[in-house]
Parts: sequence; C-alpha cells; structure tokens
Amino acid sequence: MKYVNYIAMSIVNLVMLMATALKLSGNEVALQSFVDLGLASWFGTFIGVCELLGAIYYHVMFPPIEAGIPAAAVLLCCVYIIRRKRTGVLP
Repeated sequence: MKYVNYIAMSIVNLVMLMATALKLSGNEVALQSFVDLGLASWFGTFIGVCELLGAIYYHVMFPPIEAGIPAAAVLLCCVYIIRRKRTGVLP
C-alpha cells in the first residue's frame, strides 16, 4: 500500500509541475483561462511562479532538501524558456 501512495503522489506532482511549466512558458491556452476570468494574462505567470516558489520553500523547510531539486530545476528551465521567448529566439 505504501507504493500506491507514492505512485498517486507522483502522478499529482507531475500534473502540477506540467501545469506550472505551461503557465511559466507563456502557453496561450494555459493563460487564456485567466483572460476569460477578466484577469491579465501575466497573472497566470505570477501564479506559476508562486506555485514553484511554494514547492521549493516546502522542500527547503522540510527535509530532505534534495527533494526540492526537481522543483528548482523546473523553475530554472522555465526562466530560461521565458528569457529565450522574450528575445525572440523561441517561437
């Protein structure tokens, strides 16, 4: 039963990381829901940053700290993608 819990948590974490990565990468479909709610599209990026910072904070405050490495890696990748999109290198 212990492994079922780990599998379930891993699936939820993967989905949350994918949703966060979509928001941070500026995906129009992911940000459209915020526009539909009457919010600015940048608000979706803000929410994505908050999600990742919350994940990193949680892993730093509650050991083992190594568990926060995936969240930090996703944050760095998203920052890289955003910077590349803003310079026009990525479509």
